[in-house]
Amino acid sequence: MSATSSLTTNPAVSPPAGASDTTAFDIRHHAARTPDRTAIVCGAQTMSYAELEALANRLASVFRGLGLVRGDHLAVLLPNRPEMLALAWAAWRCGLYMTPMSTALTTTELAYLVADCDARAVVVDATLAQSVETLPAMLDAPAHWLSMGGDMYGSTCGLTPIEPLLEVASPLPAADEPPGALMMYTSGTTGAPKGVIRPLLPADWRGTPTFAGDLLTLFDLAGDDVRYLSTAPLYHAAPLRYSLSVTAGGGCVVVMQRFEARQALRLLVDQRITHSQWVPAMFQRMLALPDDERQRFTAPAHRCAIHAAAPCPPELKRAMIDWWGPVLLEYYAGSEGVGMTQITSAEALQRPGSVGRAVKGVIHIVDEAGTELPAGRTGLVCFSGVAAFAYYKAPEKTAARTQPQGWQTLGDIGHVDAEGYLFLSDRLDDMIISGGVNVYPQEIEAAIRQVPGVADCAAVGVADERFGETPVVFVVPNPVVPNHAGGATGLVRAIEQHCAQHLGKFKRPSRVLMIDELPRSATGKLLRRVLRERL
Repeated sequence: MSATSSLTTNPAVSPPAGASDTTAFDIRHHAARTPDRTAIVCGAQTMSYAELEALANRLASVFRGLGLVRGDHLAVLLPNRPEMLALAWAAWRCGLYMTPMSTALTTTELAYLVADCDARAVVVDATLAQSVETLPAMLDAPAHWLSMGGDMYGSTCGLTPIEPLLEVASPLPAADEPPGALMMYTSGTTGAPKGVIRPLLPADWRGTPTFAGDLLTLFDLAGDDVRYLSTAPLYHAAPLRYSLSVTAGGGCVVVMQRFEARQALRLLVDQRITHSQWVPAMFQRMLALPDDERQRFTAPAHRCAIHAAAPCPPELKRAMIDWWGPVLLEYYAGSEGVGMTQITSAEALQRPGSVGRAVKGVIHIVDEAGTELPAGRTGLVCFSGVAAFAYYKAPEKTAARTQPQGWQTLGDIGHVDAEGYLFLSDRLDDMIISGGVNVYPQEIEAAIRQVPGVADCAAVGVADERFGETPVVFVVPNPVVPNHAGGATGLVRAIEQHCAQHLGKFKRPSRVLMIDELPRSATGKLLRRVLRERL
C-alpha cells in the first residue's frame, strides 16, 4: 500500500483457533484466498485485500487496547482515503458503532456530533488536526483523540498519532469478534443531524456484515469482477455502505478524492468500471461538458450507474440514458433504512418521475390521521416489513417518523400507481401551506424548469400575514441557453407568465430571486433551510 507508514502485512490471514469460519462476504475470506488482489484504489494509493485485512485487525487491536468494548462509539473525521474502509471493518471486528463526520463541518458542528454520539474515541486525519485542536476542551466527556497519517512519533495538535500504536498491534484476528455497525447521521437538510441507530447483532453472530447484506444482491455487487466507482465523500451513508459492500463481495473500490466531471469519465474508462454511483448534480456537470468530449466517451465495461440522494428530473435522466444507454438504476432510500424502491432505465422511460417499486419493505401511503390511502392518492410514504430504526437519544423524533401501526417514514410525500410504482411529491418538512392549501415545492420547480433559460431552481415557503406562507423561488440562470430579452428581468417575467398558465393561484411564487448556485450537500441534496435563512 502506498501510505504514510510502512506497516507490514500478513497475507495468509486465517481465522483464529476456535473461531467460527467466516462467510465468503468478508474481507478475511478474500485476504486468505487472493491476498494480492486490489481492494481499494484512491488517487495514488492502492490497498490489497491482505493489507486491508491486516490494517483492520491492527486498528481493532488498538481500539481494544484503549479499553473500547462492544457497544461503544467511535467517531471518524477523514477525507476520502482507504483507511476509512479499514476503520469501518475494525469497528465491525470490535462490536463498535462507527460514526463518520463530514470534513466540511465547523468546529461547533463537529463538537455536537462527537458529544451526541458519545464517542469514546475519535480518529482525525492529520491534515485536519489543527481545525479540531480546541474540540477536546469543548467537551465534557473524555475521549481518546487520535491522528492518522501524520508524523508517526510526534504529537499533532495535542492528538495522539495512531501509527506507533499500529506498529506494535497484531495483524491477526482476535478470537472474540462481536459484530459492530455503522451509526450514520442524517444530512441535517431540515435541522440538526440525527444519529440513526439499530441494536447490535448477537455477539456470537457469524454472517454477512450488516453493511453488505442485501446491497450485494439488490445491486449485483458481489464478485471479483466488480469494479465500483465511488464519486462522493465516504463520510456519507451511501458511498460508505456501498464501498464496504463491494469489499465484502470481493470487488475493487475506486474512490474519487473529490468529484470532477472529466476525471470521473476518465476513471470509468481507465479503471474498467462496472458499477458506479452518482447524484443528479453530477449528471448535470457531466452533461455540461463540450459536445465533442461527450461524443468521444465510451465505457464498454460500465453496466450499472446507480443514482439516488436527490430528485432526478425526468428530462435529466432521459439525457443521461440517451448518452450512456440503459445502464441507469435509481433507488429511493435513506440513512434510516426504512425501505427501498428501485427503477431501471426502461421503467423510468415508461414512467417518468417514478422512483420505482419496493425491493425492500412494503409501501404504505397514509393520510394525516394515519389511514392508508388507495393507489393514486397522495400522502405520507411509509414502509413496513423492515427492522425498525431509532434516532439516537431522540425518542420524540423517532415517534414523529413512526405510525401507530409501526410503519416508519423518511418524511416524504407521494403516491403509488396501480402497478405499485412510487412517485414522490415532496418532503413533509418542505411542504408549504398557503391559505390552508398544501403546496409541494417540487411541483413548482418542475413547472419552472420548463422555462428556457432556467438551469436549476428551488422553492421555499416564507411567512405571509395573509396566507400563512407563500412560495418564493430561487432560480439559477442557464449560462448556455440565452436568457430572454431584458436579461434577468426578462427571465423573471417569463417565469411569472409560465407559472400563471401552469400553476394554481396558491402555488405561484410571490417572488423570483436569481442566485448563482443552489446550496447543496456533498451528496447533492438541496439545503432548503439555507435558502430559508437567506429570506
